[in-house]
Amino acid sequence: MTDTTTNPGKVTYASSGVDINRQDDALRRIKSHVKATKTPGVLSDLGLFGGLFAAKFEEARPILVSSMDGVGTKMKVARLANTWDTVGQDLVNHCINDILVQGARPLFFLDYVAAQRLEPEIIEQIIKGMAGACKAAGCALIGGEMAEMPGVYEAGEVDVAGTIVGLVDEADLLPRLDQMFEGDALIGLPSSGLHTNGYSLARKVLFEVEGRAVDSMLPATGKTVGASLLAVHRSYLEQAMPFVKAKRIRGMAHITGGGLTDNLPRVLPGHLDAEIDTKSWEVPGLFRHLIEASKLPIEDARRSFNLGVGMVLIASDSEAQKIVAELQNGGEQAWIMGRLARGRGKVVYR
Repeated sequence: MTDTTTNPGKVTYASSGVDINRQDDALRRIKSHVKATKTPGVLSDLGLFGGLFAAKFEEARPILVSSMDGVGTKMKVARLANTWDTVGQDLVNHCINDILVQGARPLFFLDYVAAQRLEPEIIEQIIKGMAGACKAAGCALIGGEMAEMPGVYEAGEVDVAGTIVGLVDEADLLPRLDQMFEGDALIGLPSSGLHTNGYSLARKVLFEVEGRAVDSMLPATGKTVGASLLAVHRSYLEQAMPFVKAKRIRGMAHITGGGLTDNLPRVLPGHLDAEIDTKSWEVPGLFRHLIEASKLPIEDARRSFNLGVGMVLIASDSEAQKIVAELQNGGEQAWIMGRLARGRGKVVYR
């Protein structure tokens, strides 16, 4: 019988491209970050097969709301800039916003990190960003998974995905389609940049067409290309949740892939259109530059990018004026960006 322990031709997991020691190192590095997000409902520690969360809620009729997403090719920009904590924040905040539009507050979050080769220092920075965003939202980072997959991912590639579970009382559930009427106002909340959409187009324009480097200055923003593209995807939880609980808004739309054109109809009744006043805000310089450099038709731009609008709230006209004033007094650059009008559940630009 051949002794494979001394056979120079033996094949091990490590020699096939997967080194479990790197995963162990990464787990050791992230434990403190994950522990810092623990909330009263969490009953488990990192390392179990499943995360435990106590289902004890104060809500009269609690409804669980779940969502999952990734950050797409923004990960390629993170590699170029060697900046990794921002994409962790992006992932969590994107998911928070997705359940927020239904009125839900986040309970816990699970992550998935996959790479051609796990690099513990990079994994730590990604999870540190996730943990920081979770902690800020009162959300527990309850579990996750790491995968090293040579042959699936190209050299240097890292990808992330996340799943969030939140809670809303049935009385606060959005959208309230039967309470939306012609004349209701659309309130815009600004984005902080591309958020997590449009990066394949942006990378092609900036890096391939214009030949810019990640550390070169971009006059349109006054920042480097890397800093402009890696601006963190905002969470709107703090701004919007008080209006949800007070039942002062009738709906919300998170403006992600598809832009205003595709996302607002998801929360509209079939007999009302969202009429957008395109002169009500100035499209930020980064978007203007990308549109001009790519010669992108405006119709395509409105579906490729958020164009400076990250979240839209829907409220009665009289309530909307008060909401905008309160948000502005709190330092938020909110504005009335349009109205609901009789139509077919579409977005119309004026």
